[in-house]
Amino acid sequence: MKAIEAIKMSIETGKMISTGYLGDLTDAEMMKRPCAGCNHINWQVGHLIASEHSMIEGVAPGSMPALPAGFAEKYAKETSTSDKQGDFLTKSQLMATFEATRSGTLAALAKMSDADLDKPTGVEYAPTVGSMFDMQGAHWLMHAGQWAVVRRQCGRPPLF
Repeated sequence: MKAIEAIKMSIETGKMISTGYLGDLTDAEMMKRPCAGCNHINWQVGHLIASEHSMIEGVAPGSMPALPAGFAEKYAKETSTSDKQGDFLTKSQLMATFEATRSGTLAALAKMSDADLDKPTGVEYAPTVGSMFDMQGAHWLMHAGQWAVVRRQCGRPPLF
């Protein structure tokens, strides 16, 4: 298996699990927090999209589709405490933005050479371009554990 194929598989595994957890949640359930002090799912998904866009644009400038106007501001750290559903995108808008962003990520990955993947990023948590791409699956999975808790709070059965 080539490095790009392994990274793509990692990204796709993260997507499969994450979108599985999100699949049947309503817009109201997307506003639930797993516990006090945690961010609600809607904000977390927006954060993940904005982060992915920024990370990939950082290692492959010009490769990512534009985010909707005002997206980054809606999902900034300062908005994480808001519980007003109207302050955020709907689930369907979020998921459409995610799909566009993820398509950009995979298209940028497909253009990478092994030498490109080895280039340093200067970022401690993802020191190479390859690790920055690989982070896209892992970052989503880091948050998905919280969504499993919210699903159980909503009476949903475990999925995985």
